[in-house]
Amino acid sequence: MTQRTDGRGIPFRRWASRTPRLLRGAVAAAASLLVVTALSPTAQAVQAVPRPKAPREFVALRTVDPSIIQEMRYITPHDFVGEPIDGYRQPLCILTRPAAEALHRAQLTLLRRGYSLKVYDCYRPQRAVDHFVRWAKDLDDERMKAEFYPRVDKSRLFTDGYIAEKSGHSRGSTMDLTIVKLPGLPTRPYHPGQRLVPCYAPKGQRFPDNSLDMGTGFDCFDTLAHTDDPRVQGVQRANRQFLKSTLAAQGFVNLPEEWWHFTYQPEPFPSTYFDFPVSWRSVTGL
Repeated sequence: MTQRTDGRGIPFRRWASRTPRLLRGAVAAAASLLVVTALSPTAQAVQAVPRPKAPREFVALRTVDPSIIQEMRYITPHDFVGEPIDGYRQPLCILTRPAAEALHRAQLTLLRRGYSLKVYDCYRPQRAVDHFVRWAKDLDDERMKAEFYPRVDKSRLFTDGYIAEKSGHSRGSTMDLTIVKLPGLPTRPYHPGQRLVPCYAPKGQRFPDNSLDMGTGFDCFDTLAHTDDPRVQGVQRANRQFLKSTLAAQGFVNLPEEWWHFTYQPEPFPSTYFDFPVSWRSVTGL
């Protein structure tokens, strides 16, 4: 009896027995092709690059001391640029654990006296610093000048040291902060386009802040913001020294040009500038 064959001379029964395996292989290959072609080159690149994450030495301040008030300015348009800054995805203070624990000890001292710390900025990604640098080079953008640098020509921001290519904040142990008398009412929202008042104006005239009167507002690009400027006297000077001495007792060093700027020492990362975003995911992986 003559055996039936297909058009290629392969016996029919051998071909029939191989058909399920061939179909399964074809289906699998087609599925793989669909997955590859469904992703654009950009999408494939995003998947290939892991999201930057904070080293395990970094923590969210809220997990160490939830009582410290957080008013994170750079995720809002109320800053010297006039818009939210790159890298700030959530209003969150992130610090190295030693710095956060030292702030907690300072907070305990203040709470016993009826006060609280309030942080404006903590860890700052390098991409945020890069945003500041780009803005400083754009001499036409002066939308926030009337509040933050009314007496400084924008062309001098680098020369005078107000803007730099690197920031100690990116190392994770530097923060900007003040003191609030309890109970501290929340600061009212800033509305873009509202009338701006110089940051060195009397407290009752400048943008309202629930902190003690330090003589200038936060991020005031002016020599009056120097911690020991001799023109700042009375209650304002006493408030600055109150902040400085409280933090110095826990290992913090003040930047003389900014009454609000402190760095915990010794720094765990004295020469590393990080660039992971400010978000819960960066410090928790969730």
